[in-house]
Parts: sequence; C-alpha cells; structure tokens
Amino acid sequence: MSNLFWLTEAQMARLRPFFPKSHGRPRVDDRRVLSGIIFINRNGLRWCDAPREYGPPKTLYNRWKRWSDMGVFARIMTGLAAEAPDHKTISIDATYLKAHRTASSLRFKKGGRGRLIGRTKGGMNTKLHAVTDAIGRPIRFFMTAGQVSDYTGARALVNGLPAADWLLGDRGYDADWFREALIGQGIRPCIPGRKSRVKPIKYDKRRYKRRNQIEIMFGRLKDWRRIATRYDRCPKVFLSAIALAATVLFWL
Repeated sequence: MSNLFWLTEAQMARLRPFFPKSHGRPRVDDRRVLSGIIFINRNGLRWCDAPREYGPPKTLYNRWKRWSDMGVFARIMTGLAAEAPDHKTISIDATYLKAHRTASSLRFKKGGRGRLIGRTKGGMNTKLHAVTDAIGRPIRFFMTAGQVSDYTGARALVNGLPAADWLLGDRGYDADWFREALIGQGIRPCIPGRKSRVKPIKYDKRRYKRRNQIEIMFGRLKDWRRIATRYDRCPKVFLSAIALAATVLFWL
C-alpha cells in the first residue's frame, strides 16, 4: 500500500530515549510496530485490519495496550515538549470528543473515575482540556466527562502551568480565583470578562486574537479518526491516543 505511514530514522532517534527497557526476549522491530500503531490510530481502524506490512495485529495491539497502561506515550509527548519550550504566551481551552457506542457504557468499577464520558446536548461526549505553547503546540492535557465545566479542567491544569508571561483563554475561564492563581504564578491573564459582570474586564484584544492557535491544534487532532470519535472504553488508552497524535503532529 502506497499510503502507509513509516517513522523515519531521525524520528526514531528522538523517540528511543523514552522507550521502556526490554526485559528478557528482545522487542519486535520498534519502528515497524510503532508505525503500525500510528497508522491504526490515524485512520480509526480495528487492530485486525492492520496492513500486513506492519506485522501481526496481535503484536501491534499488545504493544499499544501495554505501553498505554504504562503511560509511555504521554511521557513521550511531555518529554519532547520540554525539549523545545516556547512559553512566553500560553493558551488554555477545551473541546468535545464524540463517544462511539462501543465506548459509551457508563458503568465503572467501584472507587474508579469511570470512563469519563458524559451526556451533553450533543450526545455522549468526553471533554479534552489542553494547554498549548506560543505557537499552538500542546504541552498539557486533562480529560473529563463531557458535561464537566471548564473550571474543573482549569483547576487541574493551573498548578502545572509552565513559567509564562501571558495566558490566553475565552470567557469560559473568567473566574476571580483563576485570575488570582495566574497572577500568583507571575502569569498575566488575557481573558475576556463574562457579560454578566457588573464591572467590565479589560484585556489585550490584539493579543487575544492569537488564541486561534489552540483552536487550530484541536482541529488537527480531530483529523485523526480515533480521536474525533472515541472508540476506546478505557480513558487511559484514549488519552494515550491523543498524546500519540500530538507527538506526531507537533513534536516530531
């Protein structure tokens, strides 16, 4: 097939420092297996439909599931993001990801967080919260059920924000506690005030226009069919798919 995806040797050289050590029998060809995993995620295929050039589907799935459970793909994204910081201006936003019927069962194990899928006006959804750098590359992700407020994502992400001069956000992040938390970290908020505020909030309108970078980032992520439609029941596996797509699209 002429449209198969293959990682280059230069890309593999950047990825290898984040791979877990192999114990016992040596791993099957990393480049072939990871290229197959990326192809499956980008096109939203079943594992059994993997082209034979990538090897046995069972090998691809086992590597994907094992490394997802270990958090390897998330570490790769955060590790590569830390190598090229551009944090003078950062942005925060959230987007909805449609859950397929195969993932949308709301049952969950006792004591767990569930599948992070909730019912909204648009159906069953997961909400992805993200922080991007000055040119729209993702540096932090947080996932919640679809009906959860943007404030919840902001609370989860605010303490892990990198040192920055400005943070751009839409009206959904206009809260006094959030503005105070940013200022306490030395970050100036560029967030329009809600219309219900008695006293209008001043903000830099020219700077605020740069927030379109995070919208573009979400659009590029959703070009990957496994992300635009959530098929995975396990939230950790689905977040690994998002981290893998972000790595390939923005950091390799």
